[in-house]
Amino acid sequence: MEKKILTSKPLLKLIYDDISLQLETREKYDKPGLAIILVGSRKDSLTYIKLKQKKCRELGIQCFLFIYPALTAIGKIIKEINTLNQIKSISGIIVQLPLPHNFSQDDEYKILNSVSPEKDIDGFHHSNVGNLTLGNPKMIPCTAEGCLGLLNYHEIPIKGKHCVIVGSSKVVGVPLSLLLLHEGATTTLCNIHTERIKEITNDADILVVCCGVPHLVDQSWIKEGSIIIDVGINHVSNKIVGDVNFDDVIHKVKYITPVPGCIGPLTIAILMKHLVNNV
Repeated sequence: MEKKILTSKPLLKLIYDDISLQLETREKYDKPGLAIILVGSRKDSLTYIKLKQKKCRELGIQCFLFIYPALTAIGKIIKEINTLNQIKSISGIIVQLPLPHNFSQDDEYKILNSVSPEKDIDGFHHSNVGNLTLGNPKMIPCTAEGCLGLLNYHEIPIKGKHCVIVGSSKVVGVPLSLLLLHEGATTTLCNIHTERIKEITNDADILVVCCGVPHLVDQSWIKEGSIIIDVGINHVSNKIVGDVNFDDVIHKVKYITPVPGCIGPLTIAILMKHLVNNV
């Protein structure tokens, strides 16, 4: 079974070794700084932020957290972001998603696009999204970049393959579909409204699942010898499980990523890489 596991550990080591080398050669005033904007108090958001803070401490990177109540006016949040845009020691700004339910899509768009494109290490600013769409990316959403990096590290062929993505968020599904398309893959992006979805996923050479539904995908969704990237992080009965039923599909796949311990840590590593390279 171990031969089927796509681990990110050696890739993580390469990324962090490079980050450490860069930080060692910089003067104290030239070190990166991360600003995190949190609106509301979602438990999962707080968990993700703590992981980012922990990694910053380990690397000796300054991390500043700005917390706002869920009912905060967007003007106040944007004003804070505009201030952070002007602070030279802050090299990266992220807005922790999702925002509370009282924020509309338009509110979210305005907040994300108030972050300077140069400090948008999450890659959500419309100019960064545009560059990615045109095949000239400057800053790529971290999880999407991590998924592609993992496939490339393990030398898994992408060109000419049918890559199916279940989940069409701007965080993973949409940017990853563009990355794979630019690599020469045929990409299919599925969502909650997709009809006959199992017919589509059963044709996938590479299946990426990022829909946030625990154990949704079982062996009936996949073809023999397919490669699965499970991006899901779901808390079920005090355990973290993926969007794929690992035990049910393991005999049928060629390779599969484990949950937890693969895409999650890789996402944070890519975020730190963006932050350090952005100085």
